[in-house]
Amino acid sequence: MMILKKALTIAGSDCSGGAGVQADLKTFSAHGVFGMSVIVSVVAENTCRVIGIQNITPDMIKKQIDAVFEDIEPDAVKVGMLSSPECMATVSEKLKQYKPENVVIDPVMYAKNGCPLMEEDSVGFFIKEVLPLAFLLTPNIPEAEKISGMEIKNTNDMKTACRIISEKGSKNILIKGGHSIGDAEDILFDGKDFFSFKSKRINTKNTHGTGCTLSSAIASNLALSINMADSVSLAKEYITGAIEHSLEIGKGHGPTNHFYKFYGNK
Repeated sequence: MMILKKALTIAGSDCSGGAGVQADLKTFSAHGVFGMSVIVSVVAENTCRVIGIQNITPDMIKKQIDAVFEDIEPDAVKVGMLSSPECMATVSEKLKQYKPENVVIDPVMYAKNGCPLMEEDSVGFFIKEVLPLAFLLTPNIPEAEKISGMEIKNTNDMKTACRIISEKGSKNILIKGGHSIGDAEDILFDGKDFFSFKSKRINTKNTHGTGCTLSSAIASNLALSINMADSVSLAKEYITGAIEHSLEIGKGHGPTNHFYKFYGNK
């Protein structure tokens, strides 16, 4: 009998289906991992804009997490959008209680269209309470700048920022270079060594949910007992293909194609 690996996403819901919990569950499925979800916020968004955010009550967030962990132990946990200190405190409390392995935290601060998804005054609380729980933290360059307090212009700056963030408690840090110019280079720091992951830059506006998808792909690989560097490398390959075969859906930044390996290019 095959042992099915399991992954949990704790994140916001994207009603347009391209990011958040919806993207995470699609990514888990594409990797052959059984996906579960805890919704912390309901986001009314599409490929063009964020219309509104309504946070789930802390009590209901706790009950969702309890429901999963009392019955099914995840092999990895991906944490995405946490918009307020109340959401962060609740998730932090439960992660400390259950102590799951392979916690991948994507510090979602902005939507692809630039709309804020984390309250401005929540960043400090996130750094203090949530960041130290990460087995892997996956900020993009703007998020890494916020967390590290420094400007990032090149690869050496990315490495310096990794060291600063490491000192704040995250065991591994992956700074994503998608916002830089040239090839998309990501830098992984494991607290000792640096690893570089490069991929060609794909000329498309359809990149809605790429951060969510990459972090959940890494979580899927970790759940499958793949080591960190290989988990990142495989996830990078997956997201590159998903972007390359992205979908012309909506009027703004369309979604990536989570199932391009199964259903062809479109």
